[in-house]
Amino acid sequence: MRAGAVLAGSLAAGAWLLSFGLLSVTLRGYLSWTLFAGSVAWLSAIVLAHAGNRGAAVGVAAATGVAWAVAALSVLAVWVRQGFWPV
Repeated sequence: MRAGAVLAGSLAAGAWLLSFGLLSVTLRGYLSWTLFAGSVAWLSAIVLAHAGNRGAAVGVAAATGVAWAVAALSVLAVWVRQGFWPV
């Protein structure tokens, strides 16, 4: 596994996830788009791994994990601040 492939996979997935995250104006929309884009990215990581490009697959999977963690923490922050489940 080469570092360049991991970096390329993470940058590509980061751009992919960011572009979908910017489509929304509400927290619910952001969460929905992020989960959708992350699922597609995760499936592409599986395809990349099966094709033999494990480095890019690791980068895509890592970026997807970070994006899903940010979405979950965003929901948690609003929940704690406002006192009700925002989604």
